[in-house]
Amino acid sequence: MKQALFVPVIGLLAGLLFASPWAAAQVAGTTTTVGVSVTESTQAASGWSVKKTLMGKQVVSSSGAKIGKIEDLIISPDRNVSYVIVGAGGFIGIGRHDVAVPVSQIQNQNGKLVMAGATKESLKALPSFVYTDDSAMRSTFMARTEADMTRARNDVIALEKKGSTLTGETKTKWEQQMMTVQTDLKGAEAKLTEMKAAASARWREFEAGMNTASTRLRQSIDKAST
Repeated sequence: MKQALFVPVIGLLAGLLFASPWAAAQVAGTTTTVGVSVTESTQAASGWSVKKTLMGKQVVSSSGAKIGKIEDLIISPDRNVSYVIVGAGGFIGIGRHDVAVPVSQIQNQNGKLVMAGATKESLKALPSFVYTDDSAMRSTFMARTEADMTRARNDVIALEKKGSTLTGETKTKWEQQMMTVQTDLKGAEAKLTEMKAAASARWREFEAGMNTASTRLRQSIDKAST
């Protein structure tokens, strides 16, 4: 019985699809037609698949040298121009320099993504691409970190004043704790300076280290305060 119904159903579907130039669906409650024409469907099928052709693929120069890897695809607000985000240099994401390149500048030549006239050095010389949301997150993180460091420095000043009144074994214990505090403070300040000096797009490379240094500093300050 299932085999007898199979062929008529396929025929019915084919008739629905090709009776009109549109392979469409109606949105419930509206008269809006959703879908693509047969011509548009053919164009879509012959275009580039982001998953199969672009994402994670190497971009090479005219000479075949590897110059970067496709990390993302960006559609502009007017939907007329698309950009690929190419990651140049770096290792497993560390030290990578992301740049936005118009898709029109990359050609698919026999399965290879070729960017004529480009080199790894020329890509690294382009402005770094930073996502809008990521930039805002970096600003928030930096502001919070700066505030934490300011509070830590003030706490250290307060601890030093407290130490001037101590004597004996209590003084000795405090001095040992303050040595740890000063070491942790210098470590956290070095991490913050390193993050500020790096390109804004690389801030996540330093996020974990900065958080660890800040936590260690806070713990040593709290210990010295007791």
